[in-house]
Amino acid sequence: MADHPAIQHAVPYHAQWASPDLVPAIISGAMDAADDPLWPKYGAESPEEYAWWSWRLCGVACLRMALEFWQGTSPTPMALAAECVEAGAYVRRDDGLDGLIYAPFAAYAERRWGLYAESRPGLPATDIPELVAAGRLLMLSVHPSIRELDASPPRRGGHLVLAVGVTGEHLLIHNPSGFPGGSQQFARVPWAVLDRYYAGRGVVLGREP
Repeated sequence: MADHPAIQHAVPYHAQWASPDLVPAIISGAMDAADDPLWPKYGAESPEEYAWWSWRLCGVACLRMALEFWQGTSPTPMALAAECVEAGAYVRRDDGLDGLIYAPFAAYAERRWGLYAESRPGLPATDIPELVAAGRLLMLSVHPSIRELDASPPRRGGHLVLAVGVTGEHLLIHNPSGFPGGSQQFARVPWAVLDRYYAGRGVVLGREP
């Protein structure tokens, strides 16, 4: 990727939890998400509702970042989650949640927010620099261990991050479940190791259709 110029979009950051500094403790199990003191900012009706949804809304965190970048504001995570459920981008089950489902999500993002949004079940890493250079932000499916650049994740995909920049050597991401001081904002993922985590699919977002 060395032939591509470096570019970094000034995208605001959101974790998928209300308190970005508490992400390591929540993920490790040292702290229950329900004990996050900032849970009311999420728009949830109770700490328990917040805790259930916060583990599942990496895609909503990515959308919030994109909306604030292009439109200057965004609703609460719970408000967006409710709209995504209504749009079919999330499907509630008795034991969990299916989603983010790309095609209905992209249709929702275009209809509701006036964005360009394209579901890309096939999105090669080699396409990423050109799309970012064209002003797009990319929701990419990666394994959550990308936050620590673990050498051997058990699989690819399962978590969404937002691609916000590129250099010749790195992809720059905002990771909703990243750790403060290293893997949350503008986290650098070497192109040489991206394939360990990246499932080759995602959603391309743009300011205009």
